[in-house]
Amino acid sequence: MTSGLPRVAASTAPATQPPSLPGLDPAWSRLVTVPADRSVRPGGSDHAERTWHVLDTAASLAALGVEPVGTLLCVHGNPTWSYLWRSVLRTSLDVAAAGGPAWRVVAVDQLDMGFSERTGVLRGLPQRVADLGALTDELGLTGPVVTLGHDWGGVVSLGWAVDHPDLVVGVTTCNTAVHQPDDAPVPAPLRLALRPQVLGRGTVVTPAFLETTLAIAHPKLDRAVADGFRAPYRGAARRGGIGGFVADIPLGAAHPSARELDRIASGVAALDVPALLLWGPRDPVFLERYLDDLVDRLPHADVHRFEGAGHLLPEDADVAGTMFDWLGDRLPEGHVPAGDEPSLPSGPDAPSRPLWAALDALRDSDEAALVEMAAPGGTRTISWRLLSRRVDEVAAGLLDVGVRPGDRVSLLVTPGADLTAALYASIRIGATVVVADAGLGLRGLTRAVKGARPDWVIGALPGLAAARALGWPGRRIATLALPAPARAALRVEHTLAGVARRGARRLAAGTALPDAPPSDTPAAVLFTSGSTGPAKGVVYTHAQLGAVRDVLSAQYGIGVGTGLVAGFAPFALLGPALGARSVAPDMDVTAPRTLTASAVAASVVAADATVVFLSPAALANVVATAGALDASEQAALARVRLFLSAGAPVSAALLTAATELMPNASAHTPYGMTEGLLMTDVDLPAIRAAASVVDGDGGGDGAGAGGVCVGRPAASVQVRIAPLSASGSPTGDLTDEPDVTGEIVVAAPHVRQAYDRLWRTNRASRLGLTDPRGHRTGDVGHLDASGQLWVEGRLQHVVTTPSGVLTPVGPEQRIERVQGVGRVGVAGIGPSGTQQVVAVVETVPAARKPGLAPSDLAAAVRAAAGISVAAVLVVPVLPTDIRHNSKVDRTRLARWATSVLSGGRMVRP
Repeated sequence: MTSGLPRVAASTAPATQPPSLPGLDPAWSRLVTVPADRSVRPGGSDHAERTWHVLDTAASLAALGVEPVGTLLCVHGNPTWSYLWRSVLRTSLDVAAAGGPAWRVVAVDQLDMGFSERTGVLRGLPQRVADLGALTDELGLTGPVVTLGHDWGGVVSLGWAVDHPDLVVGVTTCNTAVHQPDDAPVPAPLRLALRPQVLGRGTVVTPAFLETTLAIAHPKLDRAVADGFRAPYRGAARRGGIGGFVADIPLGAAHPSARELDRIASGVAALDVPALLLWGPRDPVFLERYLDDLVDRLPHADVHRFEGAGHLLPEDADVAGTMFDWLGDRLPEGHVPAGDEPSLPSGPDAPSRPLWAALDALRDSDEAALVEMAAPGGTRTISWRLLSRRVDEVAAGLLDVGVRPGDRVSLLVTPGADLTAALYASIRIGATVVVADAGLGLRGLTRAVKGARPDWVIGALPGLAAARALGWPGRRIATLALPAPARAALRVEHTLAGVARRGARRLAAGTALPDAPPSDTPAAVLFTSGSTGPAKGVVYTHAQLGAVRDVLSAQYGIGVGTGLVAGFAPFALLGPALGARSVAPDMDVTAPRTLTASAVAASVVAADATVVFLSPAALANVVATAGALDASEQAALARVRLFLSAGAPVSAALLTAATELMPNASAHTPYGMTEGLLMTDVDLPAIRAAASVVDGDGGGDGAGAGGVCVGRPAASVQVRIAPLSASGSPTGDLTDEPDVTGEIVVAAPHVRQAYDRLWRTNRASRLGLTDPRGHRTGDVGHLDASGQLWVEGRLQHVVTTPSGVLTPVGPEQRIERVQGVGRVGVAGIGPSGTQQVVAVVETVPAARKPGLAPSDLAAAVRAAAGISVAAVLVVPVLPTDIRHNSKVDRTRLARWATSVLSGGRMVRP
């Protein structure tokens, strides 16, 4: 035995059937004996007869009377067994019974694991790949075959795929790796388990390795399920395979399995079949760098990261449902549809107007391009000439230090000249900028940056400190000069000023910047606010960012010479693309409510601005602090001609208050999302007219419909509705008929390309759509008879009551008219179809602590709501997203209300 493994690891025992376990159909279990002559295969040295336990749906499919289109070959890792795939087997039969493609599923227990034979032979990677080949020969698998592997079963399954190119039509994996980078250590948990003094005791003598693996499931495994995973490993004599698998991890080129691992890694890179890589980011062993390596080897692969999931991915997330959705899309009849072979895109020529066209056009202008209100030492103004030169120098310098087209560059910089120069320079040379703003909060920002896997990080001191402390990936460039000890501690390689100096020398030597990147290559990854779940990375191509610029310019007349106060990050970054003179007001970007009326007035003066864009939360505080304005500040705000607020629903009352501050401005509230920044637009007169027509109802066929009127589609935008079913699902055919409540579906040239490493989310957002520019927004609403769009809430916040589907915004609006009520959140509690409505309100003045509403307030809320309300609760403040401080987290409210109304502690939501 390998050093560190006890003699008991060499125990032998026959294969057996598993006991009755939850989720496991006894009809699937079978024992398969592989005769000795089949065991003689390249890479294998154990030529004895061996008996396997496998789970196989062949008999179940035969009972259904269906012929399989292919076989899904599932291989577990260490220390699990085929029980890991029980949901895959069940889902495969459900799909087949419903008339979908019938895939036979064969899930194996590797030898010395699960309920397969205990051989007493240490089985290295070459032997395990040979073992699997001998088994599939005995089973008579003739293809088409799709492999699915987890952990080291992923390596074994990929080795089988490399060896069977005539049978394999697709490969899929969950948290696995085929290569250990030379410049990165083996993860700490494995280094610990491999220590000779730990290896045997931790993996074989005691169940420590097994129990640790089961303990890191997210959420915690049900006890009966955990016992199911323990079932084949009761006693040290049954755990030899667990220790053998750990001992077989190659720590260097001299390890007996290192050459086989290298062979498989090289072979994977040559596979040209569809591939799906599923990942749980909370895995302490298979870190994101291993996913990066697989993506590099399989650049055509579909990738989905299940945020919040960990190592036991099939237990943590819906792997089975995702698998069969993917098989249905990519291999509907067991093979790739003709003309749909995976390939890498080759884009058309660059667009005629790249994103930096205005910078080029204004490079000789000494007019102001940017104004920084919170610069060190006071207000700083940057001319177009300086900004254009700086962008060129930084672009050339980035190339000089090693940034290449396709590299990801994370920008951890607050809005201002440094961020603008770094962003446009990166895009100019074909790098992809990753913009995850501080408004996500530290936890959300960490998830975003780690998920985006940047190659480079350009950051100010707070961002660099966070990157170092929290282990964010990427080589680092600082926006400021740092002492040598600080540079070393933060692992900073360059400063932005130093990069610019290198670029200036490169340009002076006659080295020109490269041609503009192709228009269909990625330019940016922007992150959603995270108000309805973990923030998602949204990929925009160069063409799509250019289309965003063009639609904003056409809709609002923003262009060269326009002064723009941008209190909203996307507008701050698009200012130079529009040719607008832009200014970021003095505020904390993580807390929009810190913006004051005086700060807006100062920004208007500094940039001679005529356009102001603020988030609703920022606007609310601007209105609240208007009393502090002096006469000169009031006069400055009177010069504004266009005022915009978006990011969350904006009430007519708030817009009205804003126009009192900016009396000569036309107040507009665009509707859009990170995936499409401008879909519709409405001005204040149109909002008032719509409200007077519907008298608070707003049309729509959902209970309590109402909603916020967000106006008519912008140029080149199409808006339609996917009607809701009784269960609240958007299953109906798309329509533009008036007063039909459903999911809002948009299509436009400036809609994003894709979600980053979120195949399943991409699929859902375009399910059933034929227009490649289409996007299911996840918002619910309706169109009225005049073609205006009304937003009624989020799809996941729809309440399914016994009397029908209810959308939340309409009731919330009506309740907000009650004297003494501020903001409101309406949520549903209870099982779908029988949910009851709970109204959670902020009172004016604010309640000191959460609790049931006083009886008079509760009665007034129920009278105003227009729907049946089961309970009325008050809270000091409603939970909202960080970026906007505006979007009420109704999902969180529902969990909280369920808890407190069922006897839980009355704590803040």
